[in-house]
Amino acid sequence: MSVQKRKIWILTMFEDYFAPLKEFGVLGSAFRNERGSDGFEFELIPVNLSSFNPKGFKGVDDAPFGGGAGMIMRSDILKEALYEGIIKPGGYSNIKDELHIVCPSPRGTVWNDKVARDFAKRTLSKSSNKDLVFICGRYEGIDERFLESYVDEFLSVGDYILTGGELATMIILDSSMRFSDGVLGNKLSAEDESFADDKLEYALYTRPREFENKTIPDELLSGDPKKINAFKESSSMDITTRFRPDLLDKKTSK
Repeated sequence: MSVQKRKIWILTMFEDYFAPLKEFGVLGSAFRNERGSDGFEFELIPVNLSSFNPKGFKGVDDAPFGGGAGMIMRSDILKEALYEGIIKPGGYSNIKDELHIVCPSPRGTVWNDKVARDFAKRTLSKSSNKDLVFICGRYEGIDERFLESYVDEFLSVGDYILTGGELATMIILDSSMRFSDGVLGNKLSAEDESFADDKLEYALYTRPREFENKTIPDELLSGDPKKINAFKESSSMDITTRFRPDLLDKKTSK
């Protein structure tokens, strides 16, 4: 059986950020292909931006035209790294047809469960035919000309500032790859969690049966699927109402 491999390239100044993704947890298993499904695998490939600049880290950025605080990542260095570090080694002949280039940025679509599911369907499924590239910005930002020429999609993990795009990229991958076939041991796990139906997940319990004079709800010990499901639905609604009522408002307004 032929294996379809989805390559995920990360253009970054700090490739060591991504070592834990290959080693630990659900994503580590996916990148080690321990849970491959129907011949579909993932490969994570960090590419060090400074390796494609004669001065290393120095010279990757420069002062902004027009003045202003901070430094700007240079478009020519980014292009060199993209072509020499990703396009040539990957054997790509047509960037637009073979790669989907993503840049975490405040200007992007705000990340949430719905966006994560859509992103996974578009870019991390067997039906998609493009490999992924993430551009991890640093300093004050990236030269606009590079963004205009090469970036296909901007994504924002929230209305706050990070020191670089590495953490945002890891958040995007961690939350979206869960919706790809074979990544989770039980595919229903992704459907039975917070935000799946614009509500938070129901209360969860395990051993011991009694903890600080608190016991397990009787419904969960009943063995009756109807009672168990009713408890989960009621608990989910109660927790959402208490902690995130805005989710219910959003659901009502649809």
